[in-house]
Amino acid sequence: MEVVFVFPKFQLNLTEKRERRLILTLSFLLPALIMTVYFASRHMAPFGNSSLLTVDLGQQYVDFYAYFRHCLLHDPSGIFYTFQKALGGEMFGIWTYYLLSPFNLILLFFPDHVITSGILVITVLKYGAAGFTFAWLLIKTGVQRHWTVLGFATSYAMMGWMIANQLNLMWLDAVVILPLIVLGLLRLINGQGCRTYIFWLAALLIINYYMAYMVCLFAILFFIYEAISQYQNRPALLKQTGRFIGSSLLAAGIACVTLLPTWYSLSLSKSQYTVTDVKFKFEYFPFKMLAKLFLGGFNFSQMPKGMPNLFIGSVVLVGVIAFFVRTDIKSRRRWMALIISLVLLLSLCFQPLDLLWHAMQFPIWYPYRFSFVVSFWLIWLAANALKADFVPDPAQILIMVVVGAVAIIYVWVNLKSFSFLSQNQVMIGGLFYVAAICLVALPQKQAFFYQVIFSLFIIAEMTSNMVTSLNHITYVSQTEYGNYEQVMTKEVAGVTSKHKGLYRMTPTFMRTKNDPLTGQFNGGSVFSSTLEKTMPTFMGNIGQPDGDGFVAYTNGTELTDSLLDFRYLINQDSVLTGSTSATGLTQSGLPTVSTRADLADYQKIKEDGTVATYKNPNALSMGFISSSKVLSLKNTTADPTRYQANLFASLTGNQKDQHLFTAENFNNVLFSNVKQQTKLTGAFLQKANLLKPGSVTLTFKPTSNDSYYLTMGADMDEDNVTVLLNGKTLSQYPTYRHTIVVNIANHDKGKTVKIQLNFKKSTLWLQNFTLYKFNNSEFKSSLKTLQAHPLNVTHHPQRSITGTVTAPHNNATLMTTIPYSKGWHVTVDGHPVTAKKAADTFLALNLSKGTHTIHISYWPPLFNLGLAISLICLAGCGSLYLWRRRQH
Repeated sequence: MEVVFVFPKFQLNLTEKRERRLILTLSFLLPALIMTVYFASRHMAPFGNSSLLTVDLGQQYVDFYAYFRHCLLHDPSGIFYTFQKALGGEMFGIWTYYLLSPFNLILLFFPDHVITSGILVITVLKYGAAGFTFAWLLIKTGVQRHWTVLGFATSYAMMGWMIANQLNLMWLDAVVILPLIVLGLLRLINGQGCRTYIFWLAALLIINYYMAYMVCLFAILFFIYEAISQYQNRPALLKQTGRFIGSSLLAAGIACVTLLPTWYSLSLSKSQYTVTDVKFKFEYFPFKMLAKLFLGGFNFSQMPKGMPNLFIGSVVLVGVIAFFVRTDIKSRRRWMALIISLVLLLSLCFQPLDLLWHAMQFPIWYPYRFSFVVSFWLIWLAANALKADFVPDPAQILIMVVVGAVAIIYVWVNLKSFSFLSQNQVMIGGLFYVAAICLVALPQKQAFFYQVIFSLFIIAEMTSNMVTSLNHITYVSQTEYGNYEQVMTKEVAGVTSKHKGLYRMTPTFMRTKNDPLTGQFNGGSVFSSTLEKTMPTFMGNIGQPDGDGFVAYTNGTELTDSLLDFRYLINQDSVLTGSTSATGLTQSGLPTVSTRADLADYQKIKEDGTVATYKNPNALSMGFISSSKVLSLKNTTADPTRYQANLFASLTGNQKDQHLFTAENFNNVLFSNVKQQTKLTGAFLQKANLLKPGSVTLTFKPTSNDSYYLTMGADMDEDNVTVLLNGKTLSQYPTYRHTIVVNIANHDKGKTVKIQLNFKKSTLWLQNFTLYKFNNSEFKSSLKTLQAHPLNVTHHPQRSITGTVTAPHNNATLMTTIPYSKGWHVTVDGHPVTAKKAADTFLALNLSKGTHTIHISYWPPLFNLGLAISLICLAGCGSLYLWRRRQH
């Protein structure tokens, strides 16, 4: 007996134009409302005391957004340069990677302490915009025309990649713009004009060059697919190829105003870490990707090292299979689609292709960042296959069933390999897949009710995946962020409002390494993908925590504080204890990351509750007359105390300054369940009984009130040992790769100082573990030489400095602690001069005897050239458009 499904003959009484508008509106509203409801249910600001801040969004981007607000509202010169980035650095690279999204303008309406609400609004709008642009693509190309558009648009807007990467807000613009680029590409191939393609590709290149690079690679593949699928003759193909190449170059030319300065910025930072040793291997067994097609296939462990996020829903998966089994689709198009699909899927697991998509650099966290184009491709194929005229025959249904069964069985058998999946998720995924086959097999797809059910099915599955996935993630509370921001801002404002001038300050506590950007002060820390490589190198040399993309000025000495003009230090006098959250923030809201006993030598100028501000009386100006020996100084030691002494001696020209730090012995060493060693520095310690705790206790009595410092190598991090100072856990930033310097005593003459090392593993390498005494009186005596002729700064917006200095003799060296860059342009008494590089890090000048007016201004290298190329390309586009209008 034949079963016939008859849907009610209800149809909305809408004209085609009104129906299209309603579908487009709902394609925006549905993803946006679904995400808003979910965020509200999680009590995320402004709906409660939680927030969207997690991982890099909470530790990096939110501070850039705060800086974005301050620049546009108060000081636009900060777009190019700021001293709030580490010791100072260009900002154009940060703007072109993180901040040029038009959506960010919404943040101007949200003050810093509630900026998390603005971030939520932007996130929701980007979800909605992605749904809208994909719906626009489907309707404009006629691939889907009616209410099924809602389902495909929601699948695209809420695909697994979007859910996993919503915290990387700056990447989401690529998902929004990709459908518009593809629409422009299709029009270009079909001879309907190049404007759409050029405009949107140029826009994405300007908004985020990194994701645009991936879209450009995909555009090449998509062009090959469409051009060959439509192939008629060689002249037509050559004409299409010429239009594609020319339009792509024109779009890149329009974007040169940002691309060229950014390229220069990257040449000093990110490109320094490009991988050249490529291994031809699979990164994992390719079939493991099947696990990511199941509902909820994402958790926190997938962020640092995981597989590509490919969830697109069961209906779309059935649609992809349908594309390849539909005999009414030309075989050439199906074969080309298969080739492109294999290239994309191979890119997700074969290392050389993976590296190519990531511009020859392995991602630090968030692997397979380009997988959004793979998801787009699969959804696009499904939308082309699941049209109203398609009703699969029994053979096609059998293929869909077999393919799905193989995937389900493989994942079920290997379930232990996938920490992000449970048996329930696999079973639910299987049920959704079976239901999707049944839905696709139904006839009468033109019926309104069928199209609504079709879309609702997809929306329900995509929502389920979103809820399951995001429920695995923890977030920073609004209180944690807002309270900390207000405390920091208030304390900084209390200093800067009374003490004008150009100087640096640093807190001994930290929420993120980008605190200076939020707090609006010149600090010494930053976390950015575009950090110049010279900065981590210098910071590592002087004993500060550093990495490829960050520096943290948390281990200053009296020497580095003074030399680098850290004039004010903000300290949490009474350390509030509290448990640490998933974000690393203590319940006190002020996590201490620095031990500074030497604050006893500084002047307390302000106290507000548990927070106090100290003034460094020995701080130098950011520029001062020094010995010319600093121009040729090279680092030849891995000992930060020796490098600090050598740097200081090269500035003063006094050889005895090289002996400011002297090694000291501990008075007593007690080994507890640890095999004894006679020499500590560099010793390899081992527990006697592996099942019992092991520790080493060291004590000493300072013979003077000078500062005492302890150096510790990278192997002595929190993973291997807990360090107690006088019975309390040593406050220290946890991540460092070079030897650090820790201040453990000051004004403690005759007192017993105890250091206890508690093993976390069976062995411990006391790498560069040495106690040093700092000669405070000798340091202050030599410092007077550098204090004698300072650069008196009279004007200092973000990207320029004006001041006067008196050189005591000819060929004098004006040393600054401004990081050297070719972007600096220097005039002395109105005449341009060439800057020099001191200590491989800082800007310096040669001066003749007398008083001089110094003006230093920053302008991004290649910006003018990029601007000129952009204007020429824009003029060319305009001229071409006007000429064609006249022709028509």
